[in-house]
Parts: sequence; structure tokens; C-alpha cells
Amino acid sequence: MTRPTGRIRAAAVIAAVCAALFVPAAGAHATGTAAPADTTNCQPQGSVSLAGGEYTLQNNEWNSSAPQCVTATTGTAWSVSTANFDLSGGAPATYPSIYKGCHWGACTTGSNLPIQVSKLASATSSWSTIQPATGAYDVAYDLWTNSAATTGGQPDDSEIMIWLNSRGGVSPFGSKTATATVGGLNWDVYTGRQTSWNIVSYVLEGGGTSVDGLDVKALIDDSVSRGTTGADSYLIDAEAGFEIWQGGQGLGTNSFSFDATQGTGTGTGGGTTGAIQGYGGKCVDVAGANPADGTAVQLYDCNGTAAQQWTVGADSTLRALGKCLDVKAAGTANGTPVQLYDCNGTGSQVWRAGTGGTLVNPQSGRCLDATGPSSANGTPLQIWDCGGAANQQWTLPS
Repeated sequence: MTRPTGRIRAAAVIAAVCAALFVPAAGAHATGTAAPADTTNCQPQGSVSLAGGEYTLQNNEWNSSAPQCVTATTGTAWSVSTANFDLSGGAPATYPSIYKGCHWGACTTGSNLPIQVSKLASATSSWSTIQPATGAYDVAYDLWTNSAATTGGQPDDSEIMIWLNSRGGVSPFGSKTATATVGGLNWDVYTGRQTSWNIVSYVLEGGGTSVDGLDVKALIDDSVSRGTTGADSYLIDAEAGFEIWQGGQGLGTNSFSFDATQGTGTGTGGGTTGAIQGYGGKCVDVAGANPADGTAVQLYDCNGTAAQQWTVGADSTLRALGKCLDVKAAGTANGTPVQLYDCNGTGSQVWRAGTGGTLVNPQSGRCLDATGPSSANGTPLQIWDCGGAANQQWTLPS
């Protein structure tokens, strides 16, 4: 792959590489050492099994021949114990990282991955990092999706990067196309296209050294709503580490966890039609059975009328009377009402099954909510921070 020139940046080259990262030879991971305390690996493509095989720590040095070592201590803690890179542009030298799932065909144990994106019920992560004050690097997750459940090579659907921080002038591949509030955090969104896969990078505004209970699913859902990630593709692994251009020694992880669960989903197949039942046993209802754009959507006694017949679309829409359930004016704030509106393919009309029976709008990261909370006839519906309360629990037609 041709190395990009100019300003230091994380390329999809990074992606390809970033993951091309490390294409293990047959049996390569079989040589990775199980990690008692203080296990060091200095092989450019070496790996260390962590937490009883639940995670793998990988050197992933693919664009440099300079010495690099990673040292695992206990649990999921590790550090870059040897590194002094000095690249001034192009792709990074390396991506030492911890992962869960299947990376280029090398799988950890008990990961629950792969999971079809449309059937992803939850995905959360906590990560505490150590970031030296010198060098040029980013601190980033790298999530991969693929059209099939397994692949031994380059995934072909999307790469979702989540940048917690960076220093030294590095920036994501592609161009900045949006800002978004997703999962309660503010992000700058960069998008681009590599030769055979899409890339989206979510850059945390203000940066940080740790996250606790990061709603990774909300970011994946947002990527789906942007057309970057396919709902029918599979999340195959989740990685977290450091793309390094300069320096690198001392970067580290105090602790890391990633957990994903599978539900029934709403994105695959579609076509099921019926009532959506919610708070107080009431049904989601188009006020006055009026199909006009902007008609309020409310709770009402279940009555089997067309105003309560919702079709679960393969595109993750919910449709009644020929229109879509829509967040008014594409709003993302708590209390934004939902309405009926012409189906237009925007993120304000995407709804995903979340944890505990919730319906999540990925664009806002918020849940469909009965205001009040009240179950009285005519109670309007809105979006609100997801909390899993009874007024945010919905039963879709089956």
C-alpha cells in the first residue's frame, strides 16, 4: 500500500494496516505466550494471552523495524515498555493494542463475537489509560465489521475508530463531516472510504484518559445511520490501543473491558407489522389517525386500528400510515418530540432495539420515551436519556 505523505494522520491505510496491523501467519497466535505477571513480548507481530484467553495483547508493529516491546502485568493491564519511534508523516509505525473477538481469524475465548450488527443488544466498554506528555500518537478503539461472520483477512464492511485522545498533530483518516452527541458524549465525526471498506472516526471533544461504561453500541448505531456500517454485517472484534508515530514508551492501559450481547434486533429481514405496546399496556398511536407530516405520536388504548399498525423495516424504520416514526427537526436534545413524517432515510428515523426493551435513536443516542411518565391516553412520545424505566420499554410486533 502506498504510504500517504504530508500531515501526520491516522490512515485507513491505518485501517488496512492498522489492522493489516497484523496479519498472522498460520498458527502465529498459537505462539503467543500466556501471561503470568510481567510478561514481556518484543516480537513485532507477537501476542500475549490475557485474562485466561478472554483478551489478546498484540504488538502490531507493521510500519517500522525499530525495537518495540509490550509488557503485560495482571488482569488486562499492560504497557509499551520499549519504544522510541520517529516518523514524521504517513501511516503510524505500530498499533500495540488489546482486543476481544476475532482479529484476522485469531479469536479470543468467550467474546460473544461475532454478532450481527442489527442484532446487537448492547456493547459497552471501560478503559483506563496512561498517556505520556511527549510523542505523537492517538489513543483509540478500532472496531471492525465484516459482511460475513468470519474472515481470515481484511474485513470488508467498516472500521469504526473511537479516539479518546491524541497528541503531536495526528488526525483521523478522511474529513470531518459532522459533530454529534452520541451516548451522552460529544464527538467530532470523520468519514472516508478505503479501497474495500468504509471508515468512521469519532473523536472525543476535549479528549480524555479514561471512559467508564462507554456506550459503544450507540456509536455503532450512529455509524449505521450514516451509511458507514451495514446493519446486516457482523461486529467481529473490538480493539483498543495506541497508534504511534513518535516516542511511545510509557503508553499503557491500567484496565480494559469490552462486553457485547446479542438480542433479536430490528434491522434484519423487517416486514413484521403490528402494534407496539408500551407503558401502562397502551399502544404507540398516530394521533387522530392523521397521515399528515408532523402528526404527533402518542400513547393510546390498543384498538387494532391502522393508526397503531407499525411495520418494522429492514432499514430500521418504524412505519405507519405510509410514513415513518421521526424525531422532530432531527433533534437530539432530551424532550424532543417524535412525529409521523415522510420516510427520508435520515438518522432521525432510525430505531434500534436496545437493552431492556428500549428503542434507541442512534443519531441522538436517546430512547423513545412516554412523557411524564404517564400512561394516559394522548400522552405524547419523545426522546430522552436511556434509563430503562418502564416508560421506555416497548414490545415490537412479532
